[in-house]
Amino acid sequence: MMNKADIAVIGTGPAGVSAAITAVQRGKSVLLFGSAQLSAKISRAEKISNYPGLPDVPGTELAAAFKKHLRSAEINITEDKITNIYDMGGKFALQGASSEMYEAAALIIAVGVVPSKPYPGEKELLGMGVSYCATCDAMLHKGRAVAVIADSPDEENEVKFLAEVCERVWYFPLYKDKPSFAAENIKVLDDIPTQIRQKSLSERTLVTNKGEYDVSCVFILRRAIAADTLLPQLKTDNGHITVNRFMKTNVKGCFACGDITGRPYQYIKAAGEGNIAALSAVEFLDAK
Repeated sequence: MMNKADIAVIGTGPAGVSAAITAVQRGKSVLLFGSAQLSAKISRAEKISNYPGLPDVPGTELAAAFKKHLRSAEINITEDKITNIYDMGGKFALQGASSEMYEAAALIIAVGVVPSKPYPGEKELLGMGVSYCATCDAMLHKGRAVAVIADSPDEENEVKFLAEVCERVWYFPLYKDKPSFAAENIKVLDDIPTQIRQKSLSERTLVTNKGEYDVSCVFILRRAIAADTLLPQLKTDNGHITVNRFMKTNVKGCFACGDITGRPYQYIKAAGEGNIAALSAVEFLDAK
């Protein structure tokens, strides 16, 4: 069954949390997507000195306060990474990594800044041998060799799942502690991926600093996906979503807030923009 809400908010940093709380206070139903632990950027902050009313607050305390506020507003976090968004004209359909589909009449993107740039060939081959979702697309490559690029240990269960379906999994972990797997068909490599090329109708070539790997699919599993990849028609500038003072994007019914809209990358700025984005989304829905 498709989960529906008035507003979908993607991101659980200060912008996303602020947007979700404001939207619920204005009487709208909300689907909030992100980590239940909230933004890692917050919890790792030693102290935040310019958040009004909370001078020199440690990041862990601010995160705890955000969680408490979400609980008091009865807002649940859906820990399903959104991999695709479809503008259906009057509503948005969101696809999760779990293969679950969600629907909302308005959309607020608060994913933060995505640190890594797309690999050459990544966008061109997306959906044609490049995928962001192992659960969604594994069966399309059953019995074939695949490559997985991941930026965190959180994706290791996806690697194990692929090994059950695919003949061989070349795994490129882009983090410090390299894993080991019991499955013999998983090969962990320390190469640095540099490019993805189309080799044939059914094969792609992953190019690294040490060699080339011919595979049926390259799965790129990042903590966050670039906004213009989630929703390709979004207007962006140097990796940031272009918005006006009301956090409106060029896509009707879609709003953005926080670091993804540009500098300064400040918690208080993000929270303020989240409030504005939610108010704009509410106004948009009420006008409908």
